[in-house]
Amino acid sequence: MTPPGNPHRHHTHRLDLDDPTIREWDATVLLADADQGIVLDRSAFYPGGGGQPPDQGVLLWGNVRTRIVGTRKGDDLYLLPAEGDPLPPAGTSVHGGLDDERRTSLMRTHSGLHVLSAIVLRDFGAPVTGGNMEPLIARMDFDLPEVPADFKQRVEEACNDAVRLDRRIDVRVLPRAQALAIPNVIRTASDLLPADIEMVRIVDIDGIDIQADGGTHVASTAMIGRIAVTKMESKGRGFRRLRIQINDAG
Repeated sequence: MTPPGNPHRHHTHRLDLDDPTIREWDATVLLADADQGIVLDRSAFYPGGGGQPPDQGVLLWGNVRTRIVGTRKGDDLYLLPAEGDPLPPAGTSVHGGLDDERRTSLMRTHSGLHVLSAIVLRDFGAPVTGGNMEPLIARMDFDLPEVPADFKQRVEEACNDAVRLDRRIDVRVLPRAQALAIPNVIRTASDLLPADIEMVRIVDIDGIDIQADGGTHVASTAMIGRIAVTKMESKGRGFRRLRIQINDAG
């Protein structure tokens, strides 16, 4: 436990923001607590947020393996070990590894949702009201009072047309005022950027979409695969939910 009067002030360097392709890395344990979790000096674990779930993986130290099953948000990135797994003491050198299949699937899904939101906004003028994802499946909600009869088919075809363009997906960080000057950069209809955010992370799908986002993404639209719109649901008062599945390109 952190001694009283000496609060935990460490800050994990986020490797996942530097390079979303990192799957293994070396780190030092800064804090290990049965209640709070494990804090590393550097970590590629995405902590969750924006609809994207946290990563899972392992920490290896000596001949010991500690499984990481999630994260906890707080004043730092706290990694949550599997129940019963040992905690590496503070100061221990560890080798971190992500569940590659899970992370890559989530990256493909997240990028696919950005394409979906851009297409529905462009073609039907409908803003996003919410969304959620798991590996290769997701839902996204839209404010869309009027729905054409061929809506689901048109959305799926337009999304896959965009994917086939193989457009580059870039991430950059802009000052708040510059970011907010970009039209529709805050994509969720009810979402407001917290007042204390001075720098805004922007995900730019060349010629297709640009929006504020903190998640991990593939490098180009072709890496998404094929987007299948599997279901449309009415959620009342003009709100529509689209469910998608990400398939391998074929």
